[in-house]
Amino acid sequence: MTSATIARPEDERLPFGKLLLYGTQHILTMYGGVIAPPLVVGTAAGLSASDVGLLVTAGLFLSGLATVLQTIGIGPFGARLPIVQGLSFASVSTMVAIADEGGVRPIFGAIIVAGLIGLALSSVFAGLVRFFPPVVTGTIITVIGLSLFPVTFTWAQGGAGAAGFGSMANIGLAALTVLIILAISRVFQGAISRLSILLGIVIGTAVAALLGDVDFSKVGSGPVFALPPVLHFGSPTFQIGAIISMTIVILVIMTETTADILAIGEIVGTPVDRKRVADGLRADMASTTVAPLFGAFPCTAFAQNVGLVALTGIKSRYVVAVGGGILALLGLLPVVGRVVAAIPYPVLGGAGLVLFGSVAASGIKTLSRVDYEGNLNMVIVAVALGMGMIPVAAPTFWDAFPTSVSTVMHSGISAAAVVAVALNLVFNEIRAGNRPDVSVVAAARDERGNRPPG
Repeated sequence: MTSATIARPEDERLPFGKLLLYGTQHILTMYGGVIAPPLVVGTAAGLSASDVGLLVTAGLFLSGLATVLQTIGIGPFGARLPIVQGLSFASVSTMVAIADEGGVRPIFGAIIVAGLIGLALSSVFAGLVRFFPPVVTGTIITVIGLSLFPVTFTWAQGGAGAAGFGSMANIGLAALTVLIILAISRVFQGAISRLSILLGIVIGTAVAALLGDVDFSKVGSGPVFALPPVLHFGSPTFQIGAIISMTIVILVIMTETTADILAIGEIVGTPVDRKRVADGLRADMASTTVAPLFGAFPCTAFAQNVGLVALTGIKSRYVVAVGGGILALLGLLPVVGRVVAAIPYPVLGGAGLVLFGSVAASGIKTLSRVDYEGNLNMVIVAVALGMGMIPVAAPTFWDAFPTSVSTVMHSGISAAAVVAVALNLVFNEIRAGNRPDVSVVAAARDERGNRPPG
């Protein structure tokens, strides 16, 4: 399909070889994020190593199917954008708290009910699109990128709890990965340049293997092929407290997914209206609702893959759909997943530095289009950015607040979204009482009454 015949950038169809390569790059980018929630929750719930492994496999399988649904779409389900779906880390703390009281079965029951509630509210959430102008979306995209940096820096040091955490060897490997990505991006053009992240991960892993820092010993253990069992952990149980807590988390996830859908629309350069957001949320919530049947957790759009689209310029949703197929295959072939899991965390950290920085840069680009003259848009950006950075700079800041508040505000992305939307509503949507020339920028005049340059 030539560019002249493509109605929308995301509908471009690439040769299968490129689809496979770029799709693999997407999966390598987010693989660690998919396996983290089941590892944390399974361990907290006191599950055996084999059961934790089943949680991981189920997460991979469900994330792959959810990604295909989101990108290809079935009827009113799916935004049909290059969005990677994966297990949400925002729900981990709540699931751990529920597991401490009654194991994993009440977790699965709460996810089912909360997912159905989210599914019913999808169209309502989509109606908020008009409250997401560039001053809001730019702020949210910037916070998405900035809030991911603690993750990549932890990876760069070796991963939380790793032996030698923070050693110069780990940081050096992460730095080498960054240099490899930069060199490939600078020296090569076209397809090779666009594969810089994938090549950086492969070369970084090869270097680590030569240094003896890659553990392939577990690759041969366990089955080569396995179907995710249905209701392996028993029938879900339904507890009111767990359902309420999980519903709050689902609202946070819907806020983040809405932000990611709008962000990818900005990056791809395609219209994203209320219907498209609703379709995306329905796919997200439908995947979340069926997740417990396979032993998986809530789904969400992955922000790091938004950064990959921005960095590579590959906008085709079919690339991500192929990546979803690969992810589902990994869920059926544990041996392949064990090979990918052998990628050292410092290598992922180096790649994440470039990826997450690209997300923040995309947000800054969007903010550059905002009109700051004669309004309070500067205040909106300043306050929303500050609120979004609280969980990053002071992770325990909201611990003393009621659960209904702390659950939302512990996520920098949802905190920034809530504050930016609220301030935009008060300052820009409600016209009563508005006065011209009241912005902070307007106040920054010199003694002659002139605005400063820029």
